Amino acid sequence: MRLLVTGGGGFLGGAIARRLAAAGHRVRSFSRGDYPELQRLGIEVRRGDLGDARSVDDACREMDAVFHAGAKAGIWGPYEEFRRANVDGTRHVLDACRRHGIRRLVYTSSPSVVFSRAGLEGASESLPYPERFEAAYPETKAEAERLVLAAAGPALATVALRPHLIWGEGDNHLFPRILARARSGALRRISGPPKLVDTTYIDNAVDAHLLAFERLSPGCPISGKAYFIAQGEPLPLWEMIDRLLATAGVGPVTRSVPPGVAYAAGWVLEAAYRALRLPGEPKMTRFLAHQLSTPHWFDLTAAKRDLGYAPRVSLEEGLRRLAAARLAAAHPPPTRLVS
Repeated sequence: MRLLVTGGGGFLGGAIARRLAAAGHRVRSFSRGDYPELQRLGIEVRRGDLGDARSVDDACREMDAVFHAGAKAGIWGPYEEFRRANVDGTRHVLDACRRHGIRRLVYTSSPSVVFSRAGLEGASESLPYPERFEAAYPETKAEAERLVLAAAGPALATVALRPHLIWGEGDNHLFPRILARARSGALRRISGPPKLVDTTYIDNAVDAHLLAFERLSPGCPISGKAYFIAQGEPLPLWEMIDRLLATAGVGPVTRSVPPGVAYAAGWVLEAAYRALRLPGEPKMTRFLAHQLSTPHWFDLTAAKRDLGYAPRVSLEEGLRRLAAARLAAAHPPPTRLVS
């Protein structure tokens, strides 16, 4: 089939594109950068901005289905930038699907669309969207998810997947940031009783997207629905972070701050960054403080029942693979010279 992957230059989008190409599909990637490594695999690379309706429309032309994994992620930044990529971009994808008769859309959402200050314990898809959000990313992703689910109908089948904290080989977003802070000594635990958090190894996240794609068609039972995706192996958050750091040979995080102090620091830093228009992002925000001090694990019953989802790669195996990949990257084989 002819398949479009938005965000094909990113961690998850790239993994989806590579898996689809390996399965023999004709894959087109749409993202803002140029990715020769994808081209070498026979993947067509289109450059463009999700906020540009014309470039999105051109990317969708002649496609049979779309994996919409492209988004602006992060805990900080101008609201307008998040809205342009996440809301306007999703609307552009939906419009292009309708215009070109594309009948299947698999959308990558986030559990943060239903995050509350109390956290999520055994959360199911019955949870409502919150009345207010503490960051632009979950707010705009929630609006985009609503658009995707509302678009399901006789001509277009849509499904939204909510993978939580994706990690693994090739991660260019989550783990590198944690590792950099740990190495600089800036990473602090949030003190208090352990909070269980579930995560998603990259191969399992890709599996979920392909399973949804295989089962998706207009009028099918999964069309218009959202599904949580995770390992199904929740651990105390800081134990998981320490185990990820250990794959890079970095010791555990030992320093800590109380939750109230972290939240207050986030509030002060957000205010300072806005008032002074400082570059970069604060080391702490209110949203991040709550994320690091509350539980996040999910009831995966719906994904298992409706998608046939079952994590193929266990937490232990994923950590082993990540450690092996980091070791190989740190000690590449010597180059052989041919005389």
